[in-house]
Amino acid sequence: MDTALLLEYLWVLIVLIGLEGILAADNALVIAIMVKHLPDEKRKKALFYGLAGAFVFRFASLFIISFLVDVWQVQAIGSLYLLFISINHIIKKFVLRKGENKKTGEEKQGSGFWMTVLKVELADLAFAVDAILAAVAFAVALPETPLPPIGGLDGGQFLVILAGGVIGLVIMRFAANFFVGILHRKPGLETAAFLIVGWVGIKLAVYTLAHPDLVYLPKGFPKSFEWKLTFWSVLLLIGVLGWFLSKEKVEGDSGKS
Repeated sequence: MDTALLLEYLWVLIVLIGLEGILAADNALVIAIMVKHLPDEKRKKALFYGLAGAFVFRFASLFIISFLVDVWQVQAIGSLYLLFISINHIIKKFVLRKGENKKTGEEKQGSGFWMTVLKVELADLAFAVDAILAAVAFAVALPETPLPPIGGLDGGQFLVILAGGVIGLVIMRFAANFFVGILHRKPGLETAAFLIVGWVGIKLAVYTLAHPDLVYLPKGFPKSFEWKLTFWSVLLLIGVLGWFLSKEKVEGDSGKS
Protein backbone atom coordinates (compact mmCIF):
# COMPACT_ATOMS: atom_id res chain seq x y z
CA MET A 1 0.00 0.00 0.00
CA ASP A 2 1.58 3.34 -1.00
CA THR A 3 1.91 6.23 1.47
CA ALA A 4 -0.86 8.43 -0.03
CA LEU A 5 -3.35 5.54 0.08
CA LEU A 6 -2.34 4.66 3.64
CA LEU A 7 -2.76 8.28 4.76
CA GLU A 8 -6.22 8.51 3.17
CA TYR A 9 -7.31 5.33 4.97
CA LEU A 10 -5.79 6.57 8.23
CA TRP A 11 -7.61 9.91 7.91
CA VAL A 12 -10.97 8.19 7.36
CA LEU A 13 -10.28 5.94 10.37
CA ILE A 14 -9.52 8.97 12.58
CA VAL A 15 -12.75 10.69 11.47
CA LEU A 16 -14.70 7.47 12.10
CA ILE A 17 -13.23 7.18 15.60
CA GLY A 18 -14.28 10.76 16.38
CA LEU A 19 -17.82 10.25 15.05
CA GLU A 20 -18.13 6.84 16.74
CA GLY A 21 -16.96 8.42 19.99
CA ILE A 22 -19.64 11.12 20.00
CA LEU A 23 -22.38 8.70 18.94
CA ALA A 24 -21.14 6.08 21.46
CA ALA A 25 -21.43 8.65 24.25
CA ASP A 26 -24.99 9.42 23.15
CA ASN A 27 -25.78 5.69 22.96
CA ALA A 28 -24.22 5.09 26.38
CA LEU A 29 -26.41 7.85 27.86
CA VAL A 30 -29.55 6.27 26.39
CA ILE A 31 -28.64 2.82 27.75
CA ALA A 32 -27.69 4.29 31.14
CA ILE A 33 -31.15 5.88 31.36
CA MET A 34 -32.77 2.56 30.39
CA VAL A 35 -31.11 0.62 33.26
CA LYS A 36 -31.05 3.41 35.86
CA HIS A 37 -34.12 2.12 37.71
CA LEU A 38 -32.62 -1.34 38.37
CA PRO A 39 -30.82 -2.30 41.59
CA ASP A 40 -27.02 -1.94 41.37
CA GLU A 41 -26.23 -5.64 40.79
CA LYS A 42 -28.94 -6.10 38.16
CA ARG A 43 -27.95 -2.84 36.50
CA LYS A 44 -24.40 -4.16 36.03
CA LYS A 45 -25.78 -7.41 34.56
CA ALA A 46 -28.06 -5.50 32.18
CA LEU A 47 -25.12 -3.35 31.03
CA PHE A 48 -23.01 -6.48 30.53
CA TYR A 49 -25.73 -8.09 28.39
CA GLY A 50 -26.08 -4.80 26.55
CA LEU A 51 -22.36 -4.69 25.76
CA ALA A 52 -22.39 -8.33 24.62
CA GLY A 53 -25.38 -7.59 22.38
CA ALA A 54 -23.60 -4.53 20.98
CA PHE A 55 -20.64 -6.69 19.92
CA VAL A 56 -22.86 -9.35 18.32
CA PHE A 57 -25.09 -6.88 16.46
CA ARG A 58 -22.17 -4.70 15.34
CA PHE A 59 -20.30 -7.63 13.76
CA ALA A 60 -23.48 -9.19 12.33
CA SER A 61 -24.44 -5.85 10.74
CA LEU A 62 -20.95 -5.44 9.31
CA PHE A 63 -20.86 -8.88 7.68
CA ILE A 64 -24.42 -8.64 6.32
CA ILE A 65 -23.91 -5.14 4.92
CA SER A 66 -20.51 -6.07 3.44
CA PHE A 67 -22.21 -8.67 1.22
CA LEU A 68 -25.08 -6.35 0.22
CA VAL A 69 -23.19 -3.06 -0.07
CA ASP A 70 -22.80 -3.24 -3.85
CA VAL A 71 -26.58 -3.57 -4.39
CA TRP A 72 -27.81 -0.08 -5.28
CA GLN A 73 -31.18 -0.64 -3.60
CA VAL A 74 -29.37 -1.35 -0.30
CA GLN A 75 -27.21 1.75 -0.80
CA ALA A 76 -30.36 3.83 -1.42
CA ILE A 77 -32.10 2.47 1.69
CA GLY A 78 -28.95 3.10 3.74
CA SER A 79 -28.75 6.66 2.47
CA LEU A 80 -32.42 7.36 3.26
CA TYR A 81 -32.04 5.78 6.69
CA LEU A 82 -29.02 7.93 7.61
CA LEU A 83 -30.85 11.04 6.41
CA PHE A 84 -33.92 9.97 8.40
CA ILE A 85 -32.09 9.55 11.72
CA SER A 86 -30.31 12.87 11.18
CA ILE A 87 -33.51 14.79 10.37
CA ASN A 88 -35.45 12.91 13.07
CA HIS A 89 -32.92 13.94 15.72
CA ILE A 90 -33.01 17.60 14.63
CA ILE A 91 -36.85 17.66 14.60
CA LYS A 92 -37.03 16.07 18.07
CA LYS A 93 -34.33 18.40 19.40
CA PHE A 94 -35.57 21.71 18.01
CA VAL A 95 -39.25 21.19 17.10
CA LEU A 96 -40.80 18.60 19.43
CA ARG A 97 -38.42 19.37 22.30
CA LYS A 98 -38.44 16.81 25.12
CA GLY A 99 -42.10 16.51 26.08
CA GLU A 100 -42.46 12.96 24.82
CA ASN A 101 -39.14 11.79 26.29
CA LYS A 102 -40.37 12.44 29.83
CA LYS A 103 -43.29 10.07 29.31
CA THR A 104 -41.12 7.30 27.88
CA GLY A 105 -38.67 7.78 30.76
CA GLU A 106 -41.50 7.21 33.27
CA GLU A 107 -42.55 4.03 31.48
CA LYS A 108 -39.01 2.65 31.51
CA GLN A 109 -38.74 3.04 35.28
CA GLY A 110 -41.40 0.36 35.77
CA SER A 111 -39.77 -2.24 33.49
CA GLY A 112 -38.56 -5.54 34.94
CA PHE A 113 -35.01 -6.88 34.49
CA TRP A 114 -35.51 -9.00 31.35
CA MET A 115 -37.80 -6.42 29.72
CA THR A 116 -35.07 -3.83 30.35
CA VAL A 117 -32.47 -6.15 28.83
CA LEU A 118 -34.71 -6.64 25.78
CA LYS A 119 -35.06 -2.86 25.36
CA VAL A 120 -31.29 -2.44 25.69
CA GLU A 121 -30.70 -5.13 23.02
CA LEU A 122 -33.17 -3.46 20.65
CA ALA A 123 -31.36 -0.16 21.22
CA ASP A 124 -28.05 -1.95 20.52
CA LEU A 125 -29.43 -3.25 17.23
CA ALA A 126 -30.48 0.24 16.14
CA PHE A 127 -27.12 1.70 17.21
CA ALA A 128 -25.23 -1.05 15.34
CA VAL A 129 -27.11 -0.43 12.08
CA ASP A 130 -26.58 3.35 12.43
CA ALA A 131 -22.86 3.01 13.12
CA ILE A 132 -22.10 0.45 10.40
CA LEU A 133 -24.12 2.30 7.73
CA ALA A 134 -22.30 5.53 8.57
CA ALA A 135 -18.94 3.72 8.45
CA VAL A 136 -19.79 2.04 5.12
CA ALA A 137 -20.80 5.39 3.63
CA PHE A 138 -17.42 6.81 4.68
CA ALA A 139 -15.33 3.86 3.50
CA VAL A 140 -17.10 2.77 0.32
CA ALA A 141 -15.62 5.59 -1.78
CA LEU A 142 -12.05 4.93 -0.62
CA PRO A 143 -9.61 3.73 -3.30
CA GLU A 144 -9.24 -0.03 -3.70
CA THR A 145 -6.31 -1.82 -2.08
CA PRO A 146 -4.36 -4.99 -2.98
CA LEU A 147 -6.17 -6.81 -0.14
CA PRO A 148 -8.69 -9.53 -1.15
CA PRO A 149 -12.35 -8.41 -1.17
CA ILE A 150 -14.77 -9.44 1.57
CA GLY A 151 -18.37 -9.60 0.39
CA GLY A 152 -18.99 -6.56 -1.79
CA LEU A 153 -16.26 -4.53 -0.07
CA ASP A 154 -12.59 -4.14 -0.82
CA GLY A 155 -10.47 -5.75 1.91
CA GLY A 156 -9.03 -2.39 2.99
CA GLN A 157 -12.48 -0.79 3.19
CA PHE A 158 -13.76 -3.74 5.25
CA LEU A 159 -10.84 -3.45 7.70
CA VAL A 160 -11.38 0.30 8.17
CA ILE A 161 -15.08 -0.29 8.94
CA LEU A 162 -14.19 -3.21 11.25
CA ALA A 163 -11.57 -1.12 13.09
CA GLY A 164 -13.98 1.81 13.42
CA GLY A 165 -16.71 -0.50 14.74
CA VAL A 166 -14.45 -2.20 17.29
CA ILE A 167 -13.02 1.12 18.47
CA GLY A 168 -16.57 2.46 18.75
CA LEU A 169 -17.46 -0.42 21.08
CA VAL A 170 -14.32 0.13 23.15
CA ILE A 171 -15.24 3.81 23.40
CA MET A 172 -18.79 2.89 24.45
CA ARG A 173 -17.43 0.62 27.20
CA PHE A 174 -14.38 2.46 28.52
CA ALA A 175 -14.23 6.04 27.25
CA ALA A 176 -17.89 7.02 27.08
CA ASN A 177 -17.60 9.12 30.26
CA PHE A 178 -15.02 11.33 28.52
CA PHE A 179 -17.34 11.99 25.56
CA VAL A 180 -20.34 12.33 27.86
CA GLY A 181 -18.40 15.06 29.68
CA ILE A 182 -17.69 16.82 26.37
CA LEU A 183 -21.36 16.56 25.38
CA HIS A 184 -22.37 18.03 28.72
CA ARG A 185 -19.95 20.93 28.24
CA LYS A 186 -20.62 21.33 24.51
CA PRO A 187 -24.18 20.00 23.90
CA GLY A 188 -24.17 21.42 20.36
CA LEU A 189 -21.67 18.73 19.37
CA GLU A 190 -24.45 16.12 19.50
CA THR A 191 -26.41 18.02 16.86
CA ALA A 192 -23.20 18.45 14.84
CA ALA A 193 -22.64 14.68 14.98
CA PHE A 194 -26.14 14.01 13.63
CA LEU A 195 -25.63 16.64 10.92
CA ILE A 196 -22.47 14.74 9.96
CA VAL A 197 -24.53 11.52 9.84
CA GLY A 198 -26.96 13.27 7.46
CA TRP A 199 -24.07 14.57 5.32
CA VAL A 200 -22.67 11.03 5.21
CA GLY A 201 -26.13 9.91 4.05
CA ILE A 202 -25.82 12.39 1.18
CA LYS A 203 -22.40 10.93 0.39
CA LEU A 204 -23.94 7.45 0.18
CA ALA A 205 -26.72 8.89 -2.03
CA VAL A 206 -24.07 10.29 -4.38
CA TYR A 207 -22.39 6.87 -4.47
CA THR A 208 -25.78 5.26 -5.22
CA LEU A 209 -26.59 7.67 -8.06
CA ALA A 210 -23.21 6.84 -9.65
CA HIS A 211 -23.87 3.06 -9.44
CA PRO A 212 -23.26 1.29 -12.80
CA ASP A 213 -26.92 0.19 -12.93
CA LEU A 214 -28.17 3.79 -12.56
CA VAL A 215 -25.45 6.22 -13.70
CA TYR A 216 -27.45 9.35 -12.83
CA LEU A 217 -24.03 10.73 -11.94
CA PRO A 218 -20.74 9.89 -13.72
CA LYS A 219 -19.37 6.58 -12.41
CA GLY A 220 -16.10 8.11 -11.24
CA PHE A 221 -17.66 11.15 -9.55
CA PRO A 222 -17.76 9.75 -5.94
CA LYS A 223 -13.98 9.18 -6.11
CA SER A 224 -13.17 12.44 -7.89
CA PHE A 225 -10.97 15.08 -6.25
CA GLU A 226 -13.73 17.72 -6.54
CA TRP A 227 -16.30 15.63 -4.67
CA LYS A 228 -13.81 14.50 -2.01
CA LEU A 229 -12.75 18.12 -1.43
CA THR A 230 -16.41 19.21 -1.16
CA PHE A 231 -17.32 16.36 1.19
CA TRP A 232 -14.41 16.79 3.61
CA SER A 233 -14.66 20.60 3.56
CA VAL A 234 -18.36 20.50 4.53
CA LEU A 235 -17.71 17.78 7.14
CA LEU A 236 -14.90 19.80 8.77
CA LEU A 237 -17.05 22.94 8.63
CA ILE A 238 -19.88 21.16 10.49
CA GLY A 239 -17.44 19.92 13.12
CA VAL A 240 -15.75 23.30 13.62
CA LEU A 241 -19.06 25.21 13.75
CA GLY A 242 -20.49 22.58 16.12
CA TRP A 243 -17.56 23.12 18.48
CA PHE A 244 -17.39 26.91 18.39
CA LEU A 245 -21.12 27.65 18.20
CA SER A 246 -22.02 25.27 21.02
CA LYS A 247 -22.41 27.28 24.22
CA GLU A 248 -20.33 25.83 27.02
CA LYS A 249 -22.24 24.76 30.12
CA VAL A 250 -20.63 25.98 33.30
CA GLU A 251 -23.33 25.07 35.80
CA GLY A 252 -23.28 21.71 37.63
CA ASP A 253 -24.70 18.69 35.80
CA SER A 254 -27.11 17.07 38.19
CA GLY A 255 -28.29 14.70 35.44
CA LYS A 256 -25.08 12.69 35.43
CA SER A 257 -25.28 9.18 36.73
